[in-house]
Amino acid sequence: MVVIHAVSVTPRFPLPSSSARPGFNGISSVSFFLKKHPLSRKIFAGKQSAEFDSLSQAIAASEKFLVPDNLDDAPNSFSEEPQGFDLEIQTMEENEAVRTEDQVSVFDSSEVFNDAKGVKERGVKPRIVPPPGDGKKIYEIDPMLLSYRDHLDYRYGQYRRLREEIDKFEGGLEAFSRGYEKLGFSRSDAGITYREWAPGAKSASLIGDFNNWNSNADIMTQNEFGVWEIFLPNNTDGSPAIPHGSRVKIRMDTPSGIKDSIPAWIKFSVQAPGEIPFNGIYYDPPEEEKYVFKHPQPKRPKSLRIYEAHVGMSSKEPMINTYANFRDDVLPRIKKLGYNAVQIMAIQEHSYYASFGYHVTNFFAPSSRCGTPEELKSLIDKAHELGLLVLMDIVHSHTSKNTLDGLNMFDGTDAHYFHSGPRGYHWMWDSRLFNYGSWEVLRYLLSNARWWLEEYKFDGFRFDGVTSMMYTHHGLSVGFTGNYTEYFGLETDVDAVTYLMLVNDMIHGLYPEAVTVGEDVSGMPTFCIPVQDGGVGFDYRLHMAIADKWIEILKKRDEDWKMGDIIYTLTNRRWSEKCISYAESHDQALVGDKTIAFWLMDKDMYDFMALDRPSTPLVDRGIALHKMIRLITMGLGGEGYLNFMGNEFGHPEWIDFPRGEQRLSDGSVIPGNNFSYDKCRRRFDLGDADYLRYRGLQEFDEAMQHLEEKYGFMTSEHQFISRKDEGDRVIVFERGDLVFVFNFHWTSSYFDYRIGCSKPGKYKIVLDSDDPLFGGFGRLDRKAEYFTYDGSYDGRPCSFMVYAPCRTAVVYALANHD
Repeated sequence: MVVIHAVSVTPRFPLPSSSARPGFNGISSVSFFLKKHPLSRKIFAGKQSAEFDSLSQAIAASEKFLVPDNLDDAPNSFSEEPQGFDLEIQTMEENEAVRTEDQVSVFDSSEVFNDAKGVKERGVKPRIVPPPGDGKKIYEIDPMLLSYRDHLDYRYGQYRRLREEIDKFEGGLEAFSRGYEKLGFSRSDAGITYREWAPGAKSASLIGDFNNWNSNADIMTQNEFGVWEIFLPNNTDGSPAIPHGSRVKIRMDTPSGIKDSIPAWIKFSVQAPGEIPFNGIYYDPPEEEKYVFKHPQPKRPKSLRIYEAHVGMSSKEPMINTYANFRDDVLPRIKKLGYNAVQIMAIQEHSYYASFGYHVTNFFAPSSRCGTPEELKSLIDKAHELGLLVLMDIVHSHTSKNTLDGLNMFDGTDAHYFHSGPRGYHWMWDSRLFNYGSWEVLRYLLSNARWWLEEYKFDGFRFDGVTSMMYTHHGLSVGFTGNYTEYFGLETDVDAVTYLMLVNDMIHGLYPEAVTVGEDVSGMPTFCIPVQDGGVGFDYRLHMAIADKWIEILKKRDEDWKMGDIIYTLTNRRWSEKCISYAESHDQALVGDKTIAFWLMDKDMYDFMALDRPSTPLVDRGIALHKMIRLITMGLGGEGYLNFMGNEFGHPEWIDFPRGEQRLSDGSVIPGNNFSYDKCRRRFDLGDADYLRYRGLQEFDEAMQHLEEKYGFMTSEHQFISRKDEGDRVIVFERGDLVFVFNFHWTSSYFDYRIGCSKPGKYKIVLDSDDPLFGGFGRLDRKAEYFTYDGSYDGRPCSFMVYAPCRTAVVYALANHD
């Protein structure tokens, strides 16, 4: 059956130009893109939404993996005995994403396949997502998975079924993921078409500045799949019926009453000064105002060194920073520090600034607090010019429960985009949870990922909250032990995992150089194995256990630190699945927690970081351990590395977003900070000041990044831990062609300390945390040469003698490496 769209033929009379039209409540309609006018900048400053969303909280769970200490000795297969498993598969719900023979897309098949025809006629090579594989290679990679084959084969079968149905009814995953070309606003030579999926609505009309907010002027019609539609022909002078930059909403009569909503596919939304809810903005700038990308996207680097950043809080001043300022001031800093990727948080519009961007309200709209879409594109293009990948922190795990400016109760029903009842609500995050078994939810989220890659040229994503997606318990109050029954049973949300497979398949199929990173604390097996081989398809997993371990260790006395415990956590990850390691991220910098620098130096950071006054034992200890912790995390923790902006130099204090006092339902009060931005910024000037000790920490971080760039040790297959001495507090390991020596002892330094190595020859120091440039004491001679001795030592064929000062990390390389 083919669906024929009913296009609205509501008579439209010629309208005067937008500048002459009266606006809502008699006020002249306002364009939010007036050139060289103060309003175009002021519009980005406004009060926060009254519908406060609870700040996302970190999932507390341990991470268990399967990797030997020494990769050289890693077996080709797992030797552990498979564990028994009573298979009980969670089936998809009654509203699962299934299409039968007499059901088709919300768009008719001629539309879908004409898209592909048009591409061919334009002489453009169509992009196609490769067909699914057999999904069996996971059993070769990890034979333990054979005991859970029923579950895994069912999971892959669901994925294959969806691919087949998308091919049949939507013209393929490539076309299906371009929903933004059909839904929301689309422009043609004849006029503007607006479509919205809202099956629960009884009636709908498009309102805005363009029709004086008259709900009777532009009434929409609904097709059999719940999609409302209207076509607005051009004005008699050829101008579009809706001027660029004007406000728009959809008014619906719903089971919950009459409501005005921001269109779900809106490309831009703003909060006007003095107003609480956001307004959708019809965004269609003239060609001469559209940003044109000038620089090619960089190729994916072999190893990722990610600088995690938040544009709004990236200014040295207490203010919300802009895309333009970040482009001009922060990107060159990231490049100089030696990172090759920037991961940007809080891009998707979110009405509550203090949610750190994790309570999204408008999924296709970049945050207007920081500027316009064109300014964001300029930022990304500049990053590409500098050779930096730009990763977006994308949120598909949940969404804001706001009803005024978000998706919640969009069509007046609880189960529109979400599961109904308790399953559709995350009690800890106070947010709504998507129903990944819904066909239109799949279209929406897949298209959302595609939109940011296609329109803004992002180079990939960090998917937030993936653990919450993959399990019906959301990882809450669950301590993952690594037992496979925790991953493949009734508590696994197969619909969500299948969606993750689809989105990774789409991204890597259409954008082979794109990178996907998943925030998973559970250690889900197959997480970073390609979809065609039966995996979930991510390139990297965030190694979240490392940061938790460092906080746990920092609460102990130096005498209670265990070298074996540090090594175990850093190397405890799944064989052949790549990880991004980090000592701390934005989570540790938030108010209520502490950064590593603050754990180490506490209040002494306020008074004793100037070089013109004596240090304290606490500061000396903190500076030394801060460098060692970061280097050993990069050296052993994974195949990539991440740092949150400012932490490279031990940024003092915490992040506290501007907020007012909150009164809870039980009568208790959470004090605010009088909407202050003082602690919602980054004091980069501290790291740059040559009269402060922060400078040494920043110099060390830069040297660490450039060391990895030169030697590529994070992605080397060679890793061997030759010593973890609990008495000496010494750790020695090889990674690639480098030998790392860490002496964590608080007082003992070791002369003529023998360490093993794999290759004979003359070694030199290539990085020394005790260098005065890095705030150290200069106890090592950088010009010294170290010659190896033959004979086995610590399981290595060669060895050489070194001086290992207390609380120092030194990296050695063969002198002839260059």
